[in-house]
Amino acid sequence: MRAVRLAQIGKPLESADVPVPEIGPAEVLIRVAAAGICHSDAHYRGGISEFDRLPLTLGHEVAGTVEKIGKAVANVVPGDRVCVHYLVQCGSCEFCVRGLEQFCIKGQMIGRHRDGGYAEFIKIPSNSAFVLPNEISFEVGAVMMCSSATALHALKKARLKPEESVAIFGFGGLGFSALQLARAFGSVEVYVVEINPAKLAAAEKFGAVAVNAKATDPVEQIRAATSGKGVDVSLELIGSAKTMRQAVLCLAPLGRAALVGLTREPMSIFPYPELINKEVEIIGVSDHLATELPTLIEFVRSGRLRFPSGMLHSVDLDAGQINRVLDGLETSTERIRTVILPRE
Repeated sequence: MRAVRLAQIGKPLESADVPVPEIGPAEVLIRVAAAGICHSDAHYRGGISEFDRLPLTLGHEVAGTVEKIGKAVANVVPGDRVCVHYLVQCGSCEFCVRGLEQFCIKGQMIGRHRDGGYAEFIKIPSNSAFVLPNEISFEVGAVMMCSSATALHALKKARLKPEESVAIFGFGGLGFSALQLARAFGSVEVYVVEINPAKLAAAEKFGAVAVNAKATDPVEQIRAATSGKGVDVSLELIGSAKTMRQAVLCLAPLGRAALVGLTREPMSIFPYPELINKEVEIIGVSDHLATELPTLIEFVRSGRLRFPSGMLHSVDLDAGQINRVLDGLETSTERIRTVILPRE
């Protein structure tokens, strides 16, 4: 089968011809219909995260059709439309028992620790397959399993309540979902901080207050818009020490900053004036949980989280096209989300 793989850190992905995976009794073989290209994939290519082995097929945002099931599989059948929970868990450690599979001591992430969806087929444990309603396209089913799911988890970790205000730093796939989900949770004021004019315009169309970080200090803009108070919740979705610090500084007293973006940079905070004196919280956000996915799927099925025509763009299962998208993500010029559509 065709696949696009990371063979060397810091180098472009490469096209490869690899065997179709063999599945075990509790596994499912999926014919990939759509695989989202995530900002994390650009980080992986650049070496921000470590790998157990290379070469590796990237791609953790996956949707498709069940091609084959193992003899112990009961939750799906061949022909089912499914989307993929990318965290593979052991199911028996302390964290799995508590429903916190992102900390599983033997856990693996699809597209990082094991081959992912930049391919024609992928194998996964059956408990990672979630039936995708007919109302949801494969493209949306793929991207919502990372960007939307992580945005939902971040808002839950930040304990967003109705009527609270939110600042979102970065308006890619995560920010696009976070804005709509914040509205669904009852937020009345949502500020989107970006440097890309097209993304700022898109945020305004979806009801956000656009904050152009190239114009003036975004913290000052948010404080001016909130009569000096700041926001109740901030989400940092870019992966920059600078914007992480801004996400903390724009908080009102008792505010919560949920940090999602990936970076190796240190972040500086002056504990008393910027943290202690306001009793604000800095919250780390890691992935999302399988138990949150049915709620997310229903948000999308019912139209409370939507991806209008033209919002998602597509490329072929082609190394050159995929590398160009990853290049754009690294410079923050890429569109909201791009999806790989493997074609015969």
